[in-house]
Amino acid sequence: MFDTMTLTKIVAGFCGTLLVFLLGLWGGELIYHVGGGHGGEHEQAYSVEVPEGEGGGGEEEEEVPFEEVFASAEASAGERVFGKCRACHNIDGSNAVGPHLDGVVGREVDSVSGFAYSGALEEHFDSWTPENLNTFLEDPQGAAPGTIMSFNGLPSVEDRANLIAYLETTGG
Repeated sequence: MFDTMTLTKIVAGFCGTLLVFLLGLWGGELIYHVGGGHGGEHEQAYSVEVPEGEGGGGEEEEEVPFEEVFASAEASAGERVFGKCRACHNIDGSNAVGPHLDGVVGREVDSVSGFAYSGALEEHFDSWTPENLNTFLEDPQGAAPGTIMSFNGLPSVEDRANLIAYLETTGG
């Protein structure tokens, strides 16, 4: 088994390691301590005054309706956006992680043979109209809770419109 000296070295090693971590914690708190004096009050280090009516986050940009953006969408720009989809979808008629997307615009939802859908899309959409695709591509999980598509979505309405315009050119 262990002799007394070996056991003493092991215990001393653990105690020394604990001491080093505690001293490091104490030193870090001294150097990087922020906030609160006594009584739970926190003193503000600095503030930036912004006159009312100027800049800041008070004004939101007015979003242009999808129909207007889609009317001037460019399929060539959508082909570049499709690069984000290419990891899971093909446009050559073969399924990958997701179903193929050639001919998707106007197609019935969950209609690609040979692909196992979750069923969540059918509960929210009938067919992939440009408007339905726009809603889904903005926030897939929010638009169709339970879908197996793990993509976070495309926040830009221009990107969505261009992508849908590109997908319209990929007949099925």
